[in-house]
Amino acid sequence: MVAIHKTPKSGAMRHQIVLAVGAFAILAGAMGLAHAAGEIRVGFSQDAQTLDPGNHRNRETETIIRNLCDGILTRDPAMKVVPELAESIRQIDATTWEIKIRDGLKSHAGHPFTASDIKFNLDRLTKENALGGKTSPRQSLLGPLADSEVIDARTVRLKLSAPWAILPAMLPFQEMISEAHAKKVGDAALATSVDCVGPYKLVEWRRGDSVIMARDPGYYGGATAIPPVGPAKPDRVIFKIIPENSSRVAALLAGEVDIINELPPSAIKQVEASDRAQVMAVNGTRTFFVALNLAKKPFDDLRVRKALNHAVDRNLIIERILAGKATALNGVMSPDAFAFNDQLPAYAYDPALARKLLAEAGYPNGIELTIDTIGAFKSTAEAVAALLARSNIRAKVQVWEGAVLSPMWASAEKRAERDAYFNSWGNGALDPSDIMVPTLRTKGRGNFAGFSNARVDTLLDAAETEADQAKRAAMYKEAQAIVNAEAPWIFLWLPQDLYGVSKRLKGWRPSADARINLHDASVD
Repeated sequence: MVAIHKTPKSGAMRHQIVLAVGAFAILAGAMGLAHAAGEIRVGFSQDAQTLDPGNHRNRETETIIRNLCDGILTRDPAMKVVPELAESIRQIDATTWEIKIRDGLKSHAGHPFTASDIKFNLDRLTKENALGGKTSPRQSLLGPLADSEVIDARTVRLKLSAPWAILPAMLPFQEMISEAHAKKVGDAALATSVDCVGPYKLVEWRRGDSVIMARDPGYYGGATAIPPVGPAKPDRVIFKIIPENSSRVAALLAGEVDIINELPPSAIKQVEASDRAQVMAVNGTRTFFVALNLAKKPFDDLRVRKALNHAVDRNLIIERILAGKATALNGVMSPDAFAFNDQLPAYAYDPALARKLLAEAGYPNGIELTIDTIGAFKSTAEAVAALLARSNIRAKVQVWEGAVLSPMWASAEKRAERDAYFNSWGNGALDPSDIMVPTLRTKGRGNFAGFSNARVDTLLDAAETEADQAKRAAMYKEAQAIVNAEAPWIFLWLPQDLYGVSKRLKGWRPSADARINLHDASVD
């Protein structure tokens, strides 16, 4: 792919962009990448890890699978939970839910899809060793779901081991596959062999290159709450894997793809100035923060943690690096989330106060630290480090592979000598349970700071099983206030998700859950 390199002069940059786009167009023609009629192409940042919906915990993988396989429930463009394969869902009592699925559903291969398929999928996701001897990595996403019972061909009853108010909010993350197909091919083959109920069926997965799908003419039509209902409009959809940012932008501007995800803020003006494409943005659901190692000096001192928060000018980074496409946060939650506490005190940018707090903590000459991160966040982490220097905090950034970094910080023993972790955590359910429990409850799987507060644990545990939403909200708001005051993180921002979109594409807009739903899209 063609890379676009920075140059100091805008004229030179424009010239280089033109050359890059032209070169990509020539390359595309040579590779036979010209669009077929009725085809939509997505320039996508990451390949799928697998096409088995039950065997991953990766947002990009889910985005691809969602165009192949529907879920029991889904979300409309406004993020409201609505039935998809289900006709209805109702709560019978505190620990029992009943799902009625649509009549006449059939998989891509023509297998009838019934309540038995729903139970098969839920068992596969929640039961120990149900994936060929392994337990699904998605098990925790279904919380206390203990079992399910088929009542009749269209009805399945879900039994929880404890009340769990957010069950409907978590079901849209689970795509369903055909039980008959799964039993025919076996668990290992499900990584590449797809049969489910969805708008597109798999044609071919070329690992590292593309995922090719074709419209299923027998598709039942999708969620009735998201019109129009019926078979998908495009004949074909291709997710073209283009990891490098500038190459994705070049592909969009050359007309070789119709949508690109993860549009870098630095390319916004470039796309907006073109006659082929436009920028689309939607409030994201991913909170950015720097987790501080509370088990290690000097981060065990609250004054130091507060100093670090006062030393970062979040609004400057949002304006200069993120092109204004983010919201500064004073805590954990997105402003769009349930129970968001909008009364949290802000850590105003104040280098003098930061230096004063450090001196009071016994560090009149400041402190040194290393911020760990992955390559995608390197430049932003370096901007944070540069701002810290103004408060006598000498920070350097160390880049790691994601496969190494997260496991290292997840282990108290392995992170013992580390200082800080520039990271993010998604909250697609827009509910505090989805982000606060894993990242801030004692020993949570994403509690990289090692934060432990008995009151916060009590509040989070109680809110998990509280059916009264007003009481849940009050609990979560109190927990957010404690976290804000204890500052286990440097609180940063919630960015918008940015897409580059061809002007010839109609009937599509981005969604806050990162789903690229192409059912209703079309191209001029």
